[in-house]
Amino acid sequence: MVQPLKGIHHVTAITSSAEKNYQFFTYTLGMRLIKKTVNQDDIQTYHLFFTDEAGSPGTDMTFFDFPNIPKGEHGTNEIYRTGFRVPSDEALTYWVKRFDHYNVRHEGITEQFGKKVINFIDFDEQQYQLVSDEHNSGVPAGVPWKEGPVPNDYQILGLGPIHITIDNFDFFNKVLTQILGFEQIKDQDGKYLYEVGEGGNGAQVLVHHVTNQPEGRQGYGTVHHVAFRVEDRVALDGWIEYLPQFGLRTSGYVDRFFFESLYARVAPQILFEWATDGPGFLGDEPYETLGEKLSLPPFLEEKRKEIEQAVRPIDTTRSDKKIEKEYF
Repeated sequence: MVQPLKGIHHVTAITSSAEKNYQFFTYTLGMRLIKKTVNQDDIQTYHLFFTDEAGSPGTDMTFFDFPNIPKGEHGTNEIYRTGFRVPSDEALTYWVKRFDHYNVRHEGITEQFGKKVINFIDFDEQQYQLVSDEHNSGVPAGVPWKEGPVPNDYQILGLGPIHITIDNFDFFNKVLTQILGFEQIKDQDGKYLYEVGEGGNGAQVLVHHVTNQPEGRQGYGTVHHVAFRVEDRVALDGWIEYLPQFGLRTSGYVDRFFFESLYARVAPQILFEWATDGPGFLGDEPYETLGEKLSLPPFLEEKRKEIEQAVRPIDTTRSDKKIEKEYF
């Protein structure tokens, strides 16, 4: 039997502007740009990684900046909304004030499966949610970014429930529960909450059964894929052997340098990744200046000159700036 999934590893989405994306995630959401690199399959495209202070697995929101891609359209059969964990209900009150200050469109504090949440969007109308860890247990949260603009007690400290819309619910339910090892723990009004591993906000998927909308169309403002955590290469190899038994076509082993991966499309337009917890993001740059320079894995280093000519320069230097904590 394969080793169980440990929770959410990262979410990768598509942005219309790497520059605006960097500004929004760094100075509005207060997440640390841990790595500025390129899409390893499309080296003219930036790939930005935003995490907690230490680049912990399960705190990682990443973005592709594909040139000339059209805006996506939301609908069914898509990874629709990305959740982020904050420490408490009090933190959500802070975020309402912060969003109002920065003119971020949001829906105020509401409740979802007994937890306080805030739905909001960015400049691309990418869909997000803050979820309170007030009564949460399970996968631990990340580490506050000491130099970020958000006070430590209110910071985003990891990924929360991932929202997926699906039309063929019975099929997808079987994929989650019978193949991937998720357990359905709650349901309400056509929405179903699943968790895996230690559970809690960092290991949950929220499935919306949606049959009255056209399929979503991928583009900027939408999610490309979600990745789930596995311990190491041994665990990953187990999944590589296991998934084809159920008719799922996979990518096979992929070395992403910062982690090792496997990809499989588990439903129409729904791409899942399995990603190892290590090696991580801390080995190739000084800790204090992570994300400030273009980082390339060793197998792309020989193409550095070509890549630097293909991608436009983006100033992500923070070590020479004093970023003040903001209270509202």
